[in-house]
Amino acid sequence: MEVGLQKSHAHPPVVEVQARFFHTGSSGGWAAGTTLLPPVPREECSDSPCSAASTTSPTTSSGASSAAASPSVANLPRVASRTERAALSRFRGVDFSESRTLALADLADGPYFNIVIFLGTRDLGQADVACRLTRDLNRRQGGPWWALGCRVFRGHELDGDNIFDPTADYAAMDSASGAGGIVQRLTGVTPLRRGLRVDWKTRYARFANEVKMFRFPFCGDEIVAVHEADEIAYYCSKLRTDLLPAQGGKGIYIEVEVLSNPDNVSLAVVDFEAGGCSSVTFSPDTGAVIRERKIREAPRKVEGTYIQPLSSLTNGQGFEGRMALYLKGGQLAFFRRPLLPPHSPGEAREVGDWECTGFVADLSWAEGQRLTPCLAFRDVGAYRLRNSCVGTEPPRPMEKTGMTYLDSQWRSLDWDATDPDVDAEEEVEENTDTMTNM
Repeated sequence: MEVGLQKSHAHPPVVEVQARFFHTGSSGGWAAGTTLLPPVPREECSDSPCSAASTTSPTTSSGASSAAASPSVANLPRVASRTERAALSRFRGVDFSESRTLALADLADGPYFNIVIFLGTRDLGQADVACRLTRDLNRRQGGPWWALGCRVFRGHELDGDNIFDPTADYAAMDSASGAGGIVQRLTGVTPLRRGLRVDWKTRYARFANEVKMFRFPFCGDEIVAVHEADEIAYYCSKLRTDLLPAQGGKGIYIEVEVLSNPDNVSLAVVDFEAGGCSSVTFSPDTGAVIRERKIREAPRKVEGTYIQPLSSLTNGQGFEGRMALYLKGGQLAFFRRPLLPPHSPGEAREVGDWECTGFVADLSWAEGQRLTPCLAFRDVGAYRLRNSCVGTEPPRPMEKTGMTYLDSQWRSLDWDATDPDVDAEEEVEENTDTMTNM
């Protein structure tokens, strides 16, 4: 089948469909021919099951007997795949012996969705403004905005709401076939209720906006000041570990840009939503990853361990640049990309390379299936941070770092309230500074 979109200002978009069909014989059905063959003359379309095989090969001489003539393989139609037959099922009974112009609406339940499901947000937005028909088709259940949202926001749950589509079957196999197979292979999701009345473009826009937001007392996706020491800025979204594939598939990537840092800021995930008391924290200054668990509240006592996969940044000021976390297959990794100090006063600062800890920790420390990402500030000050990216892929590939999973590589880190001016990250800084100077 050949499909070509024709732009017209006077009429809605139409689709030229040229397909080659042949009768299957006693079954009474029709099968689609190759998708790349040119239009078929009317005389070649016969109801005889032997019509395709009775054509004389172009390589046969005109004087040869017709009984000895063998069909050319290049002229025989190819049997359509299961996906193609499902997509063309609505055309059964239509006379394709002549080229016929169909409206775009005739393809709404098949080829149209199989095409637009590959588009991103920018291209889908342009398709929406083409005409009212494409706008309505794109917003419907099982349409491209739904598929894109299920793929991009898989594993995200908004405060006061739910996941992107609570009715979706996230246990569907990515290699599913048959009707709807293309949607399942691209998203790993099966639409359970196609009649659900939801504007999926509007819901996509809401998720794209709110997954970057911080909870009260911070507003929006940017922080410009911290007024209390040891302040924690929690995200408005939680990470649902039960909805992410155990192996393979996409992950969750969250990136923060640090534009101004008068003291110290770290990126962490906590399990407080399920009643837990544990966290994993990444310090971009020291390059260390800290696992902590609160033993008691009063007097406060915390035990933990840490490891230093990346080197310390000893430029004499707080980290500025980009830091990120990546959750995939039950494993955590962290990234940083520092702004390098200028070579001379007044010179513009260069951006360093991305550095990664590798998959440094699993989720055995967490209680429940909901993790909350957050930013931890050590002291007050005029900070400036903003969420720069929430996606499914990190900026560079990485592998599991085997040594970080060995308990012998993690150093003990226990502290209590006897010295209120010292916290876990300060102790890590002292230890890493000692190792740097050795």
